[in-house]
This record gives sequence, structure tokens and C-alpha cells, in this order.
Amino acid sequence: QEQLVESGGGLVQAGGSLRLSCAASGRTFYAMGWFRQAPGKEREFVAGIGVGSTTTIYSDSVKGRFTISRDNASGMVFLQMSMLNAEDTAVYYCAAKKTKWTSATSSPSDYNNWGQGTQVTVSS
Repeated sequence: QEQLVESGGGLVQAGGSLRLSCAASGRTFYAMGWFRQAPGKEREFVAGIGVGSTTTIYSDSVKGRFTISRDNASGMVFLQMSMLNAEDTAVYYCAAKKTKWTSATSSPSDYNNWGQGTQVTVSS
């Protein structure tokens, strides 16, 4: 399988928006997740989406501000982020569940095929 490739990160002012993309070719039958890691902190779950896009889950810290979506035809997974704040500053990663046809979960250990990450920096 091709490696996952994230893009769309950058520098944004607090209150602004960004849309992250993840090229996830060949992962049509896998739930996908977005995670983030800030300096000195452990990798944390952000959002997950099931195979058919009918099920999405979010961490409490981003619920209502971030939206995960996927386009299986193009092999892309997206994370629309709005109302960004300084606490959202991190490297963002997408990952695929290890097993086909299983639901999205919040544990990083349930995922593999991590991308290289994309940096999001929110200035206050």
C-alpha cells in the first residue's frame, strides 16, 4: 500500500480555519483517523471516520470545531478545522485502521500506515 501523505498545514491566526488533506489511496475499506502531536506531548486522537462515512468520532477538544470527511472515489481524507486556537498547534497525522471493515477508534495503537505529518501552527 502507498504511504499516506498529509498536506494543508500552515500558520494561521487564532480563530481562523485550515483544511488538511490526506492522500489515502487503497484505504477504501479502512476506517481512517486524524491524530496530532504537540512538542513534548504524546500523540492524541483528533477525529475518526468509518468506511462508509456514516460514522464519525471526535475528541472533546475539537468537537463542534473540526469536521472529518472522506472521498473514497479520490482516495482522500480531509480534516476541516475552524475556530482554531493556540492549543491546536501540533503536527497532524492521518492513519488507517490496521483491520478492514472495523470502526474508527481513538487509540493510536489501532492504526498503522502513518503519514509524515503536516505542521499546524496557530498564532494568538
